[in-house]
Amino acid sequence: MAHPSHGGPYHAVQFYATDDGLFSSASAFLAEGLVAGEPAMIIASAAHCAGLLQHLSARFIHVEHARRNGALLVLDADEMLARFMVGGLPDPERFDTNITRFIDQVMPGRPASGLRAYGGMVDILWQQGHTDAAIRLEVLWNKLATRFGLALLCGYAMGSACKPARLHDICSHHTHIFGPERASPFHKPVSH
Repeated sequence: MAHPSHGGPYHAVQFYATDDGLFSSASAFLAEGLVAGEPAMIIASAAHCAGLLQHLSARFIHVEHARRNGALLVLDADEMLARFMVGGLPDPERFDTNITRFIDQVMPGRPASGLRAYGGMVDILWQQGHTDAAIRLEVLWNKLATRFGLALLCGYAMGSACKPARLHDICSHHTHIFGPERASPFHKPVSH
């Protein structure tokens, strides 16, 4: 996976075939920032939070220490969605208010550092068939990434909930696109 540049917003999408593949990619992205002194935020389902924390530990990140000193913030995606979803769509003002509050919480004392965030809320919406809501949420994340200089990584499960006709819409809202562990239209095998 390419690494975020500090020249502007970085909003990558990781399409994944297995949870383990996602955990490996997302933990590498977060661990690199934590080692460099950048705070990290995870907004994911309870199962994905647990998997990501386990993978961060396997990368020699002292997870509990990082959480205690405020360098790593872990939030439940379903609880976050409940804070700003209105009528099946994300409310821009509620989203901004809630996410900004957590960004402010993790940034004090780190003015020169960027923030790396892994977000699984769009994946939850996508898997529930709320594609328009997921795309609107990506737009809101892009606005925050530009405003705060965030480095973001989103995950989208490839499988029965995947809507190939909408993949272009999802990709158009990201600066970097990474395919799943197996060959896909985004990750073509090289022939020798």
